[in-house]
Amino acid sequence: MKYKLGILGAGNMAEAIVRSALTHGLMMADQVVAADPSPQRREIFASLGVAVTDSNEEVITGAKQIMLAVKPQMISEIGPQLEALQADKQIILSIMAGITSTKIEEAVGGTPLRIVRIMPNTPLMVGTGMTGIALGEHARQTDGDFSLRLFGAAGEAIMVAESDIDAITAVSGSGPAYLFYLAEAMEQAAENLGLTQHAQLLARQTLLGAAKLLCESEDSAAQLRRKVSSPGGTTEAAINHMEEQSVRSSIVDAMAAAHARSLELGS
Repeated sequence: MKYKLGILGAGNMAEAIVRSALTHGLMMADQVVAADPSPQRREIFASLGVAVTDSNEEVITGAKQIMLAVKPQMISEIGPQLEALQADKQIILSIMAGITSTKIEEAVGGTPLRIVRIMPNTPLMVGTGMTGIALGEHARQTDGDFSLRLFGAAGEAIMVAESDIDAITAVSGSGPAYLFYLAEAMEQAAENLGLTQHAQLLARQTLLGAAKLLCESEDSAAQLRRKVSSPGGTTEAAINHMEEQSVRSSIVDAMAAAHARSLELGS
């Protein structure tokens, strides 16, 4: 194969993955090819030194590892195109949410394929991603090892069973949006309290500092929360209000809804 990695769908996530791989020396730019119908997206990838094309076929016939970075709804469109690959020699790396390895094989005419399902999240774009990786039925351990190196270079990556990927999607795949939602609420509260000029900074730096403390502390999230919550103090008043409003239950239920939607996409 001419290329080590081929990409179908040269979007932002694929761009972050390629940038990380090149920065960490996992592959050279001339070992990567990316296909996308958008001239603007191809131009961005070309600026990284990688080969670009508007032809999926060029990627499918020329790359050892083929990353499916297109929208899940496109599986029926690209499935027939994937029939051109050599099932025993090429590996599919799929970051399509909700699409199982079995579903991919069905879209390619039922051919047994070496598929690795991958669920990254958007902080991968700044080198702090969280990725779950699962081997399909016909994938080899070496296929998973490659994926661990590739996505681990942009944060943390773990191996899980494919049956856990939908849960990974609900927790860490969609997880950044939950924090962004919290940031929106904190900014709104700051503005309501007359801190309009500094609302965004107060929310962002607080979340950044809290996340860093959580990652570097030996204490659990619950222990750290209790250390901030003095009896009868301001923080306790806020937490008590959240508990009365069932905020914790709402978050847990929201992740369950995300999990259910991921399963629905797969079916």
